Amino acid sequence: MAKTIKKILVTGSVGQIGSELTLALRERYGAENVIATGRKTKPSDALLRSGPFYFINVSDMDSVEEMVKKHNIDTVFHMAAILSAVGEKNPQLCWDVNMNGLYNILELGLKYNMTRLIIPSSIAVFGPGIPLNNTPQETVLKPTTMYGVTKVAGELLGDYYFRRFGLDVRGLRYPGIISSETLPGGGTTDYAVEIYYKAVEQKRYTCFVREDTALPMMYMPDCIKATMDLAEADPSKLKHHADYNLAAMSFSAGELAASIKKYIPEFVVEYKPDFRQAIADSWPNSIDDSAARNEWGWQPSYNLDAMTRDMIEKLTARHQQGKLYG
Repeated sequence: MAKTIKKILVTGSVGQIGSELTLALRERYGAENVIATGRKTKPSDALLRSGPFYFINVSDMDSVEEMVKKHNIDTVFHMAAILSAVGEKNPQLCWDVNMNGLYNILELGLKYNMTRLIIPSSIAVFGPGIPLNNTPQETVLKPTTMYGVTKVAGELLGDYYFRRFGLDVRGLRYPGIISSETLPGGGTTDYAVEIYYKAVEQKRYTCFVREDTALPMMYMPDCIKATMDLAEADPSKLKHHADYNLAAMSFSAGELAASIKKYIPEFVVEYKPDFRQAIADSWPNSIDDSAARNEWGWQPSYNLDAMTRDMIEKLTARHQQGKLYG
């Protein structure tokens, strides 16, 4: 059976996924047992009120080790990363944060004999040459972005540290993540979040990918559930480790707009593809996550219309209170 998770460090806890994951972990494991960290961005009041928070730099080994020693950390959810769109504008920073930060976490995991490291990957690992529909777990990985390159290297490193040193490293290939609570942080799938905010606020949106662009997506509650479920899974049942395909739904930008129009009929979308279109075109339309379903029982709860209904209800309520953006 899996060892018990006791003291957790969350890097990147101010990010889109990290901010909500931290709150969920604190609810499950106790606020005092989940140490939230970030590099520059000020955390939300909700995050600060919920438990301890510190600023660290994951690229600086001493900065991270200080937290590990001070709080007797046995588990890390390593969410800190520079995403695809931002990474293409500053590939050197993307490499530094994503690779040097990851190396530091892996080395500290070894040094302090940690119970578990959760190190997310992404559909950005995929690139030209893959089957675009139902992309399999095992396929060619030739990404076209620095973000994707770092995620492929991260998967390989995680598997290496597991095989070579017995370090329990686990990771998921996140699809695009959509949240009603936190704005995205510079990824290629940001349009799938922005579109909801603009639909509620302005009834108009200019989309930076084509109408027929289809990508795998997931609602944040499912993302949090999947991350925690994998962390708690019995290691004896895991045949993979750092690279699980993860899916919930796939839809085109046009299908997303049509779903929103069911609730906001006057909503209008204009399509003006930019540099992110080429990135999106190199990613799958849909992915096969049967390994995650078979090995640790993954099952999503939301489809497109269920997600849209929940997003519109929550964002409309916030907009009426003048708090749409927090």
